[in-house]
Amino acid sequence: MVTDPMNERIIPGSERAVSAKLVPLPTLPPVKDKPSNARYRLIAALTSLFFVAVAGGTWWAFAERGTVHYVTAQVTRGPVTRTVTATGTVNPELTIIVGSYESGVIQEIYCDYNTKVKRGQVCAKIDPRPYETLVAQAKANLLVGKAELQKDQANLAYTKINYDRNAQLVLPHAVSQDIFDQAKNAYEQAQAQIAFDQSTIQQQQAALDSAQVNLDYTNIISPVDGTVVSRSVTMGQTVAASFQTPTLFLIASDLKMMQVDTNVSESDIGGIREGNPASFTVDAFPKRTFEGLVSQVRQSPQTVQNVVTFDVVVSVDNSSFALQPGMTAATRIVIASRNDVIRMPSQALRFRPSGMPASATPMGAADSQARVWLLRDGAPMAAAVETGLDDDSFVEIVAGNVKPGDQVILAGQRPASGSTVPPPRL
Repeated sequence: MVTDPMNERIIPGSERAVSAKLVPLPTLPPVKDKPSNARYRLIAALTSLFFVAVAGGTWWAFAERGTVHYVTAQVTRGPVTRTVTATGTVNPELTIIVGSYESGVIQEIYCDYNTKVKRGQVCAKIDPRPYETLVAQAKANLLVGKAELQKDQANLAYTKINYDRNAQLVLPHAVSQDIFDQAKNAYEQAQAQIAFDQSTIQQQQAALDSAQVNLDYTNIISPVDGTVVSRSVTMGQTVAASFQTPTLFLIASDLKMMQVDTNVSESDIGGIREGNPASFTVDAFPKRTFEGLVSQVRQSPQTVQNVVTFDVVVSVDNSSFALQPGMTAATRIVIASRNDVIRMPSQALRFRPSGMPASATPMGAADSQARVWLLRDGAPMAAAVETGLDDDSFVEIVAGNVKPGDQVILAGQRPASGSTVPPPRL
């Protein structure tokens, strides 16, 4: 031990300790022991709690950042249906445009909207008086022609008698040869006049028939059994049929059978065939689905703003008369379907774990096979599958290491750098 010569204090240390000069410390005021000890214990407890909370929060944060959360879906059995969607208009299968062949004033109207009509029923009438006058004139001309025929027939009979008499007299030279020749000429002219009169009568009869047809056209009749869906004229209106036939009525032949004329884009038209099942909804019945079949794929493209579409006709039974002409239909045409197959969401084919190259394939998988990732023991595991029909929501699994009940990964949260996560298994 070594003692300090200035204050004669022993400096603790080893046996080789040296002396040191101590600087006197300032004198502090006396503090009571009990309050000082309680205050120090409280500060120590609060400090300990603070460090424990910081350590717990840090551990929780790193643990959460180090865990990958995967969004999964279950492999199931069910249908896979590929469809084409299009917008169309509900129309009757056969709509007849009833017009006017003749011009004139509408004298009577017998049909209105929603009127049930029969074939041959008169729906409207044009003032027939001008056409009745033409018919009467044609009849008079025909009577004149027939009277001319009767007169010429009487003349033919006389010329024949005169010709026969002169033929007998010319033999004994009772009459001259010139008189006989005149009688023969008169007889032949009478025969020709009869033929002319008969032709004239046929011509006059045709004129009468034409006038009668024009008169009949003043009656606007329905050509089919059906329902009037549109009326374009009113009583007293003048219709002119000089250049084109004016439309007076639209008659739907049978509202029990309707069709939907849809506009299908050129990218989807290749898979649509006659007989494909289809369904559609209308705004009037949003919770009701109407079923139909594709009855026609019209080879007539329509181009609107450089977009090419084709008209696909879907026939539907309308026995309930719920569908009305002109309704807008959201149509869904089925072009391919598989029932009771193993399927999974199509999104599973697009998932790749973090850090896994897109070219990586599972062990033993062929290059043509697709790959999905299954969640096994908290880690993604690759599985090779052979896919079939895809309807953009589900994809058919034809073969592979996937069975119903497996959890396929659809998406995952990328882990933080430096964190430890289970590596994917090929």
